[in-house]
Amino acid sequence: MKTTLKIEELAQFILGIFLFSQLDYAWWWFPALLLLPDIGMFGYLINPKLGAFTYNLFHHKAIAIAIGLAGFYTDHSLLTLIGVILFSHAAFDRIFGYGLKYPDSFKNTHLGSIGK
Repeated sequence: MKTTLKIEELAQFILGIFLFSQLDYAWWWFPALLLLPDIGMFGYLINPKLGAFTYNLFHHKAIAIAIGLAGFYTDHSLLTLIGVILFSHAAFDRIFGYGLKYPDSFKNTHLGSIGK
């Protein structure tokens, strides 16, 4: 099952690359921005509960899709870009087992414990 989930996330990451290719940005913006959503980890500097909230805010695919669609339907290319980057980053993270966080610990995710 783990392999199946990783393949699914890889397919979503490839979809993110395709969606980015449809935008009017130079190709190098994709790799340059791909790790930016990890700013959500800064909440962990305060406490695990806030860290989980901010991390999940930047890594929730439904939020990414909503932002991307809002940008698409309002013809706001920056919003569309933000949605695509958030979506792609979340898929990329999940390929490596980094899921949405529970508020008790960074290592406790919806995909299981990190570092098992």
